[in-house]
Amino acid sequence: MTTIPASHTISWARARVGRLCGTDMETGGYAARASEIGGHLAKELAAGRLPFLSMPYRAAMEEAIPAALNSISHCRHLLLLGIGGSALGARALQKAFFPAQDRPGHNGPWLWIADNVDACTLEAWLTALPADQTAVAVISKSGGTIETLSQYFLVREWLQKMLGAAWKKNVVMITDEAKGFLREEAKREGMVSLPVPDYLGGRYSALSAVGMFPAAFMGIDWKALMRGASAVASPLAADPLSLSKHSAWDLAIWNRQLMENAYSQLIFFTYIPLWSSLGAWFGQLWAESLGKNGKGSMPLPAVGVTDQHSLQQMFLDGPNDKGCLFLHCPSLPRGRTFGPETPEQWAYLRGRSFGDLLDAEGLGTRMALSQSKVPTVELCMASDDEEAAGRLMMLLEITTVLTGYLLDIDPLDQPAVELGKRLANARLGAPGYPEEHKALTAFLSGKGRESSF
Repeated sequence: MTTIPASHTISWARARVGRLCGTDMETGGYAARASEIGGHLAKELAAGRLPFLSMPYRAAMEEAIPAALNSISHCRHLLLLGIGGSALGARALQKAFFPAQDRPGHNGPWLWIADNVDACTLEAWLTALPADQTAVAVISKSGGTIETLSQYFLVREWLQKMLGAAWKKNVVMITDEAKGFLREEAKREGMVSLPVPDYLGGRYSALSAVGMFPAAFMGIDWKALMRGASAVASPLAADPLSLSKHSAWDLAIWNRQLMENAYSQLIFFTYIPLWSSLGAWFGQLWAESLGKNGKGSMPLPAVGVTDQHSLQQMFLDGPNDKGCLFLHCPSLPRGRTFGPETPEQWAYLRGRSFGDLLDAEGLGTRMALSQSKVPTVELCMASDDEEAAGRLMMLLEITTVLTGYLLDIDPLDQPAVELGKRLANARLGAPGYPEEHKALTAFLSGKGRESSF
């Protein structure tokens, strides 16, 4: 019989196998760094550079979102224009808490997420969506993200053609409070807008208006998400020097020790099916924060039980370079029961629920990982509601930042990402990129061997 935990728990029973056998939280002197990093955390919080943790924007946001929703109350569709951290959190929440949109008979509201340069899909939306019932959320912290701006220019033209002067009533800007093109556009056109706080990078922004506005549009209990996040964040935000008592610190040490011992990949194995898109959200959070100066580990999102039939062969019998965060929830709905007509060959299923299969598969995977000496930390959720998701997301955000501090890197910037953006702008003919233009010319003039297939 499955035991339902009274609270969300982290199990370390199989965390220190393989090359981590014999290590603990004291190994490598990490416990001694708690006061140093706690002091750094205190300075960053005091300077306002960690708003994801202190959440100073929460009260104002909880007033502003209902007003913004009211401004588009005539709309049944929300077209979200955003990429990376401007979209991944919203998609994860949509899949987790608004699955009805993907199921038969759904009759609105609808959220459509334009998170790529995909001409075919954008054209399909602009051909089929009723403009008078479609709100557009344009999300970019900087207000200058080329992918999002290019979408906006085309969608703006569509709205103007279909709605005339009323087009701007269907737009909500979510961007920097004071600067950038989108902020200027919102002021110029008198559009409804929501701010993205200073120092709140995209991958840390899901628990701000960036993720909460689309969540509210879908009818998700977004305030419960905030309560859950606050419950995990507030003890550390109030007393950064209590760092060593926070579960995120233990997880950060474990991840740093994985990297020290040549575990270069981190599996994020989700056995909560509706939460599967959290894997992509976590992947960006981890990779963009920690992949610097030759350091970090590669996040590998995986979904149970789907990826037992694809990726798990590599996890269990491939290179021994992986640790695993294993996420599950014993209190998920059990589903239908197998009846007496179940064929004799599978008679052992009779009287069991469909959910028993998920539990058994998850247990089998945890045991197989352990037997294959894959260090595994088990995150067991007492529930799969919004409050629980807020807790988990905040735990992972704090863990990411602390792991970066242990690696002696800045987990809040993304310098390598900017290079590709500059080169793309240069390719499109944007001024102000002389060095990138030279690099492009050299790159495109290079000739190598080619073959056909």
